[in-house]
Amino acid sequence: MRVTICIGSACHLKGSREIITQLQSLVKENRLEGQVDLNGAFCSGHCVSGVCVTLNGEVYSLKPEDTKEFFEKEIVGRL
Repeated sequence: MRVTICIGSACHLKGSREIITQLQSLVKENRLEGQVDLNGAFCSGHCVSGVCVTLNGEVYSLKPEDTKEFFEKEIVGRL
């Protein structure tokens, strides 16, 4: 599973670094390193809402406080 987190300036200001750190920790805690591929990318063109996160082609807008719920529902829920 490929997860891409925008690290462009708008998303950076909205907490992309914190989301990346949380996702890295959650992947490691759940021993999913071989199943979840975390990547960074510059602007995905969806700068209006939260941090742009793309999961297998679907675009989500996240806030740092939504990261754990997103991980459990969208990532673990699909494995």
